[in-house]
Amino acid sequence: MPHVNPKILVWAREAAGLGSDEAARALQLGGARQAGADALKEYEGGAKAPSRPLLLKMAKLYRRPLLAFYLQQPPAKSERGEDFRTLPGDREFESAPRLDALVRDVFVRQRLVKSILEDTDEASPLEFVGSLTLAHSVHDAARIISGRLEFDLNEFRRKKTVDESFNYLRGLTEKLGVFVLLMGNLGTHHTALNTEVFRGFALAETVAPFIVVNDQDAKAAWAFTLLHELAHIWLGRTGLSGADVEQKIEQFCNDIASEILLPEADMAGLRIRAREGPELLAAISTFASPRKVSRALVAYRLLKSGQIGRRHWLEVTEEFRRSWEAERARKKEQAADLPGGPNYYVVKRHRAGNALVEITRRAIAEGFLTPTKAGRILGVRATNVQALVGTA
Repeated sequence: MPHVNPKILVWAREAAGLGSDEAARALQLGGARQAGADALKEYEGGAKAPSRPLLLKMAKLYRRPLLAFYLQQPPAKSERGEDFRTLPGDREFESAPRLDALVRDVFVRQRLVKSILEDTDEASPLEFVGSLTLAHSVHDAARIISGRLEFDLNEFRRKKTVDESFNYLRGLTEKLGVFVLLMGNLGTHHTALNTEVFRGFALAETVAPFIVVNDQDAKAAWAFTLLHELAHIWLGRTGLSGADVEQKIEQFCNDIASEILLPEADMAGLRIRAREGPELLAAISTFASPRKVSRALVAYRLLKSGQIGRRHWLEVTEEFRRSWEAERARKKEQAADLPGGPNYYVVKRHRAGNALVEITRRAIAEGFLTPTKAGRILGVRATNVQALVGTA
């Protein structure tokens, strides 16, 4: 068996965001005579060579292909891409390995879907990718995107719940050839990435572009994130390097999404002058609910229109964040007391999206895709693929 550089073992574990104790437990190392972390240290220090079965376990745990363990040296740190809407600080730093793993996973899915389209002669470049520039006005950009989507704001608002409103927008987006994933972890709740790490990102490819919406965020915010990332695709940019330009493009995409979901003319219906504290919060909540948008979006529009200052904006958005987290914790406790739970395949299908499920189903039926690769696209085990694509 080829020699494995111990530095690769350390790199793969650390890049996956795992400490020695956590990795050792997952790899079932150690026993009565030796602690698991000490056993792992022997492999990572070069005192012992890992067996192939152990390498297979590591490849699965660290989310790396087996061939990566036979590199001569750890690869240089690569960029995640350009725009992943991350925030600075300790939380982002601690979560960076998990975010990197999630991004790698989505890149692999996109490449596999692109290959399917190429194999079936359906890989026609989408003409709208890269068709906008920062020279366009926000109003014109919003009009162009909503027009191409055939987005009906009244229809969006007529839906009974924010879930239905998001599904309506998602369906229109997927109809254009853009795949929309709901994805906020690496497969388990222990690897969840909250919105301080990322809200969403886009792979602005001309064939099989992908959008990822962090489903750890409030559901009322999903539509805004989808449109923000769709604006990135229209600009033909997965993101930009450089703080000043990145800030400019983020502002542009925010304003486009805001204009589509909450046009400036609508804000005339909200009068908040001289309102403070609970009265201001209540007015924003009452305004946001029937429009199926987040309270944070309404607050942002109030800031942009000059109706509230930056201090008030920061205060109300922080208060909305706290109330949402408290509500989410309450619902989680209630769900824990209920017997059973949501159907696994229904949940997985919803997160993958109808477009991704359907192209996978068709590729399997036509012999273009193995169950293993299908599982990689859908984020499930190969043995679960058939049940998932067969779920209505």
